[in-house]
Amino acid sequence: MTLSGDLRIGGANVRGAAATFSATNPANGSPMEPSFAGATKEQVEKATALAWDAFPAYKETSLDERARFLEAIADGIVALGDDLVLRAIDETGLPRGRIEGERARTVGQLRLFAKEVRDGKFQELRFDPADADRKPVAKPDLRLRNIALGPVAVFGASNFPLAFSVAGGDTASALAAGCPVVVKAHSAHPGTSVLVGKAVMDAVAACGLPPGTFALLFDAGFEVGQTLVADHRIRAVGFTGSRRGGTALMKIASERKQPIPVYAEMSSINPVILYPNALRNRGSEIGTSFASALTLGAGQFCTNPGLIIAVDGPALDAFIESATAAISKAQAQTMLTGGICEAYRKGVARLSSSSSVSQVAAGKDGTPHQAAAALFETTATAFLGDPELQEEVFGASGLIVRCHDEAELRGVVESLDGQLTIALHVDAEDFAAASTMIPQLELLAGRLLVNGFGTGVEVSPAMVHGGPYPATSDGRSTSVGTLAIYRFLRPVSYQDFPAELLPEPLRRP
Repeated sequence: MTLSGDLRIGGANVRGAAATFSATNPANGSPMEPSFAGATKEQVEKATALAWDAFPAYKETSLDERARFLEAIADGIVALGDDLVLRAIDETGLPRGRIEGERARTVGQLRLFAKEVRDGKFQELRFDPADADRKPVAKPDLRLRNIALGPVAVFGASNFPLAFSVAGGDTASALAAGCPVVVKAHSAHPGTSVLVGKAVMDAVAACGLPPGTFALLFDAGFEVGQTLVADHRIRAVGFTGSRRGGTALMKIASERKQPIPVYAEMSSINPVILYPNALRNRGSEIGTSFASALTLGAGQFCTNPGLIIAVDGPALDAFIESATAAISKAQAQTMLTGGICEAYRKGVARLSSSSSVSQVAAGKDGTPHQAAAALFETTATAFLGDPELQEEVFGASGLIVRCHDEAELRGVVESLDGQLTIALHVDAEDFAAASTMIPQLELLAGRLLVNGFGTGVEVSPAMVHGGPYPATSDGRSTSVGTLAIYRFLRPVSYQDFPAELLPEPLRRP
């Protein structure tokens, strides 16, 4: 399939009029064809104006129409076949199995949201009938429903070229809610974005929806994203990326005449707490599993475990010995971009140079475009005294904190920032100690798990992929699972409306 480096605005291919750029193959650093042209401020404004024009009609589409639209996108992505898979492999350095799995996840969550839309419960329809005889004041007729917020700006993520990108979770949940979407594609995988964008655009046309329901924009820098978030027609933002990027968008959104919500997933080190009996009985086994979770996907998942907290002793030494053995055999892996690889190496170098940190394991070296895994250890005292040790190193780098006793372990946990996940490794004899800490952990993370690691994020009605700041900008929400639809809705109450003026879902008695 021939790729075009054009924008997608108003159902048409439009050549960007800003600076051009090309994707880079991260495995060898070579540029890839074609070139992509960034959008100008005027082109961004055209896309948002069309999205605003599309909003009144799109938000009132029937539940079945909207569900069929989501299913049409899913079908279109599948129909792209190997063209999509091969381009994504070349642009990300990720293996075929990972890309095919992510494609299945992307298609699956679109179909899950279609089911959620057909169910209709997200509308939260409420009916409170009038009572003219109530004294001393008659009671009005009140009806309530959730409506879509308006056009949503979605930022493609670097580490998930499909599942958190053009037709990923943010786009799927926003479209399910009834919001047109303007996507700012990630510059690391523009060809993948074009292909998926075509599937969405074709679905818009096939379902007879307004052309402004979807737009795809490019930019190698920050101007398009900043312009999008500042545009008065954009009413919410979905973002997955760095803390620096997320907080920058939050600042722009908060300074608007009408501030808007930014749902940003940003930074998490995903602590793992090893309890004494589990560590004593299964320390070596847990160490091997930890090494696999740490190095999965070159550590480029937002949920790779980056921090181990445990009471010091022979059992912890056995865990470290097992993890070290597994990590030392780990092959270096290609990272998503040269910039991500360089940032990872700087993070590892920072830990290596710290006088309070010791390196205990290193993976095998690879090519200049690959990064090796690394495992470090420190004391609880050092960890509590150096806030930089809490900073995320995006990649396969982990830090073990040796605690003197349970009280010191609790102190380390209490010092943590907000997280996406916290894992507890426990045996039955540890339940009493763990149960006393769970209320504290609930305040720190969006997902707690037992005897596992957070790298598998199930797309489910019961999933929370979020957490208190800085894991996300709003810990009350999730970016994975059907609960994500509520980010892009708001309640409206209708008082004493005649049936002819009521929205169709509220017309029953």
